[in-house]
Amino acid sequence: MDSQRFAVGLAVLVALGAGTASSAASEHGLRPGKPPEPAAVVPPGRDFTLTVGQEAAIAGRDLAVRFTRLVSDSRCPPRMQCIWQGEAIARFVVRGHAGSATADLHTGARGGPRDVGTVELVSVSQDGRQATVRAD
Repeated sequence: MDSQRFAVGLAVLVALGAGTASSAASEHGLRPGKPPEPAAVVPPGRDFTLTVGQEAAIAGRDLAVRFTRLVSDSRCPPRMQCIWQGEAIARFVVRGHAGSATADLHTGARGGPRDVGTVELVSVSQDGRQATVRAD
């Protein structure tokens, strides 16, 4: 293989790797080149609110929760009368001593899980930019 083909191949691999990192950052609610919001420390068992991209560590526990994005929102708009209230689905990354996991938590009673382990979704703001969570 000549050096020119090697250089082109290397450039393609680097570009593909950058795209993958960018996609991973987007999945976690981050923009490439933008550092994550600093983690707040919150007491266990109390409600706390996170904005998209923000993380909170639970005091005295090996547990941190990051709100990455609003996955979907079918809730009834304010001042509207709906047959079904709908639900919001918010994505979180939960980190603990065993590693990290992504969880989609639901606000609706008919939907999927409201909690994962000791992390529970309490509510999502009307604009979907904030989620209130409780972690024990």
